[in-house]
Amino acid sequence: MSNFPQIILASKSPRRQELLKLMDIDFRVVLKEVDESYPDGLAPAEIALYIAQKKAEAFDEDVTDEVVLTADTIVCIDGEILGKPNDAEHAIAMLHKLSGKLHQVYTGVCLLYKGRYNKFYDMSEVFFRKLSDEEIRSYVAEYQPFDKAGSYGIQQRIGLIGIERINGSYTNVVGLPTEKVYQQLKAIGCLNQN
Repeated sequence: MSNFPQIILASKSPRRQELLKLMDIDFRVVLKEVDESYPDGLAPAEIALYIAQKKAEAFDEDVTDEVVLTADTIVCIDGEILGKPNDAEHAIAMLHKLSGKLHQVYTGVCLLYKGRYNKFYDMSEVFFRKLSDEEIRSYVAEYQPFDKAGSYGIQQRIGLIGIERINGSYTNVVGLPTEKVYQQLKAIGCLNQN
């Protein structure tokens, strides 16, 4: 593996780390604080790509031969962007908004390698059944989903009991579209071609 560039995952998300491990990809985690604001007027996919690139740009001066992998996931319902909740009541309000409806999950990914930003995204449609107030409140109290766009983790109880179906990539909803990431890393020569 030494003839392949080292991959740096610039994410504190344990879910993204776990997905890369499950893909048998060697990486190390390096974190930097990045302002995740974005300009008005961007479409959902553009927002995810914009923030993913901002996260990668924070490493521009620090890396030479490594690959920096950044990602940003957003939830969108009826044209409204749902980011990470501010507190429990905000999380509960978001989940009530998602309950019984279709929403979209966008993950933007940026690979910084040799001064170039390779950006791509994936979108999945997620259908929640109607959730009871008790289901929502007990989930928020137990799981404290304050680090999750849209206030839920698909792999946690609310996702397991509430999501009827998904159109698109499951791992994209978790936070990293693994099939696309794998193909792009292979394309820039970062992985074994086997």
